[in-house]
Amino acid sequence: MSETERLTRLEERYAHLQRHTAEQDKAMLELGEEMARLKTELAALRARLADAPGADAEASEEKPPHY
Repeated sequence: MSETERLTRLEERYAHLQRHTAEQDKAMLELGEEMARLKTELAALRARLADAPGADAEASEEKPPHY
């Protein structure tokens, strides 16, 4: 293998790794955005649950009527 061929192969591998890294960065950014959205949605659902009538802790510990 000549020096030129070797250099060309290294450049191809490097280009492949650059593209792969860019794709991973994009995927991580999307996952981070989705996680932030889900955290916001979870906080809203928890707040709604806390504001719901009969949401006190004692009611959730009561045994069902069939016991």
